[in-house]
Amino acid sequence: MKSVDKNAVQHLLFVCVENSCRSQLAEAMARRSLPAGFEVHSAGSRPSGLINARAVEVMAELGYDLAVHQSKALTEVPDVEYAAVITMGCGDNCPWVRGRVREDWGLPDPKGLPLEEFRKLRDIIGTRVTELFERLGEY
Repeated sequence: MKSVDKNAVQHLLFVCVENSCRSQLAEAMARRSLPAGFEVHSAGSRPSGLINARAVEVMAELGYDLAVHQSKALTEVPDVEYAAVITMGCGDNCPWVRGRVREDWGLPDPKGLPLEEFRKLRDIIGTRVTELFERLGEY
């Protein structure tokens, strides 16, 4: 097994299809509690170029300005081996990216969901991000 330099920056990548909702929410939740030594990114396999307005709204409720984010393609994030690559339920639409930890969280696309359901998904993502940081601290 390849050893990991504990002093090196660990990159995280959250991926969905459009990079407008799920992966953006995950990036935002990670940035809210980002431990030292981590960098976080999100991208889409077919980015929409827009951040979902409801995603901006539910993050604003937590004091985070998601409107400053940009929807981006996988070609726009660093070409590194990621500490973790998390896909959001995009299946075959998410191409392979190098990562020591690879998980698919299998989350539904919240686009079009009522506000309360959107909040629930945001909170689920927040919990999973916290758990991910805890697990990565053990590597």
